[in-house]
Amino acid sequence: MPSAPATAVSSVLATRVATAAVLVVAVLAALFMLPPYGWGFAVLAVITAGAHEWGRLIGLAPKSLALFVAATLCIGAALLAIAPPVPGSGWPQPVVGVACGLATLFWIALGTPAVLLNWHPRSGLPGALAALIVLIGAFVAVVELQARSPWLVLAAMAIVWIADTAAFFAGRRFGRHKLAPAISPGKSWEGAWGGIAAVAVYAALLVPLASRAGVNTPVNASSVVLWIAFAIVLAALSIVGDLHESLLKRRAGVKDSGTLLPGHGGILDRTDALLAAMPPVALATLAFVAPT
Repeated sequence: MPSAPATAVSSVLATRVATAAVLVVAVLAALFMLPPYGWGFAVLAVITAGAHEWGRLIGLAPKSLALFVAATLCIGAALLAIAPPVPGSGWPQPVVGVACGLATLFWIALGTPAVLLNWHPRSGLPGALAALIVLIGAFVAVVELQARSPWLVLAAMAIVWIADTAAFFAGRRFGRHKLAPAISPGKSWEGAWGGIAAVAVYAALLVPLASRAGVNTPVNASSVVLWIAFAIVLAALSIVGDLHESLLKRRAGVKDSGTLLPGHGGILDRTDALLAAMPPVALATLAFVAPT
């Protein structure tokens, strides 16, 4: 008979697999079947749940937490009502420029230094404002990409998934030097470089699809190099997003951001890297991909 620990591990694994299967089916169905407006409300529900988790991690009092979650929901709903995304072209350009621009600026100017220097994220109003910028930026980005094409969403998210998966296996095989031991002891520099290398290969494989995706710049050696460099930056930002959420959890003294996803923790545990990577993708799409 299997031992109790082995049975427990098997049960946890089964729960993780079942949850992942349900999530994949639900996300793909919503991504390809819902119009941008409906997809927007589906994403807003996820972002609002993430706001609740983020508010708890930074220690917001119950009333402040309720206000923060309500503000996230109301801003997202107002954007959908006042400037609804249009199939093929997405949000009005100022919405994408401001929301995704602020979020990208946060990750470059504040999120990255916080991870490099092990700064604990601020609580209270500064922490809530930073979270609002991040969450609304990611919301606008994912809705913008789906309105352009659901395949853009998958292609962009695949950068994060490939970076994470390759980093895991490269880290297990070659990991010797800790990437951020005070934040996430399991991550290594070798794993990070493995993830970045895999993303570079993936980006190169996407080049032949550029014209089909609506890229409105010439595809030549310079543009290919810039595209691969951009994908590498996205992979690096996804690592920053992952580590930043780990900072939040260390500050709060918890293992997971929540319990909403059985076997996987909370919403932020599954979307941390995407929060950092999606806004710059939306900005690049706005600049270089023609509306359909």
